[in-house]
Amino acid sequence: MNWIVFTLSSGSAGLDYRTEQAFNQTGSTGIADRNSGIINDMITPDAPIQLAQHLASRFAERAPEANRLGQLSAEDISDLQHSGYLGLTVEQQYGGSGLSLYDTIAAHLELAQGSPSTALVAAMQLQIFGHEREMRTWHPEQYAHLSRAAVGGALFNAAASEPALGSPSRGQLYQTTATPTGDGFRINGHKNWVTGGEFLTHLLVRADLNGEAATFLVEKGTLGVRWEYTWHNALSLRASDSHDVYFENVLVPAENLIAVHTGESRVPNIWFPMVLCAVYLGAATAARNTLIRYAHERVPTALGRPIATLPKIQRQIGEIDLALQAARALLFEVAAEWTGDNDKRAAYFPRVAAAKTLVTETANSVTDKALRVAGGISLTDALPLEQYFRDVRAGLMQPPSGDAALEIIGRAALDL
Repeated sequence: MNWIVFTLSSGSAGLDYRTEQAFNQTGSTGIADRNSGIINDMITPDAPIQLAQHLASRFAERAPEANRLGQLSAEDISDLQHSGYLGLTVEQQYGGSGLSLYDTIAAHLELAQGSPSTALVAAMQLQIFGHEREMRTWHPEQYAHLSRAAVGGALFNAAASEPALGSPSRGQLYQTTATPTGDGFRINGHKNWVTGGEFLTHLLVRADLNGEAATFLVEKGTLGVRWEYTWHNALSLRASDSHDVYFENVLVPAENLIAVHTGESRVPNIWFPMVLCAVYLGAATAARNTLIRYAHERVPTALGRPIATLPKIQRQIGEIDLALQAARALLFEVAAEWTGDNDKRAAYFPRVAAAKTLVTETANSVTDKALRVAGGISLTDALPLEQYFRDVRAGLMQPPSGDAALEIIGRAALDL
């Protein structure tokens, strides 16, 4: 695969593209520096993090306008598609990086600090291929084909949630149906919260097929697919294009049946909550960094020095840092424990529920405190604190959450 590395141009405030061959015949790579030189000769575990940081710096420049418009940045998507980032969790044999859950979270935590909305879009693809790499529920030919497409810049998401069903994590059959036609299938239904919207090139649509859940590939441009723009005024992540989509007599060929999920509805997806944790922890970290910069820059005339010198401000930022360090430590501890062993998936999931609960609750409390510390200016868009405050609220709604998550944790503690 190719990495696209972003470097500062001399004499310019902008960023330009420098493409380096990530793997040659010996498996080496080069990362371009400011002077078109080479930082190192071999690919290192830090390369995805460096890439994420470069992308985040570009996303951050566009985020205010994207949030004001309530629209996903087309430039952000182009950067994701051309940088190789969307292939981080795809197996190496198909051109991806094959990152572990731990390394994926480390990179995505950096990306999310630039734009939580764009990071949510990328998170969906990363978790899809990380989870499928372990589960192998797709037909082998389709798995290989779709993996290569992801590395090539295709943008994926699952279309699973439905207005009446709610989250599919609780089971139940889909109201979206797939009817055999002889040479394929006819799909009819309505899905909501489909992050990425019309930028998605590959929709993995969950539907009822003769009483069983099945996944169908619906590609961009297929007749009968209609998007309804329902998300641009959302409280959280409003620049993620998490719109509704309708399938109205959509015809797909037989080979677009990706998988039939017999007896699989209760198998927990480890990657989904863990990668999304990186989105919310990244947003909270960005709020922390924004507040620290503001504390150094804010010099009230009555004080005559930065508010960062005040013990009260130092204590409050200390509370924020302490909470973030604890959440980060648990998230990475749990991620490091996961080996991809499907036999241990159910037993391991309470640890995931614990990490997800602590991260999302911490992100909400930290962004709330950041608003209070900054004061009245945080109620305006002069600082992005109000955006981070809104964005992390979405984490409270994504499974496992609330009482359901605490019950999972409690049953494991009680050995039930």
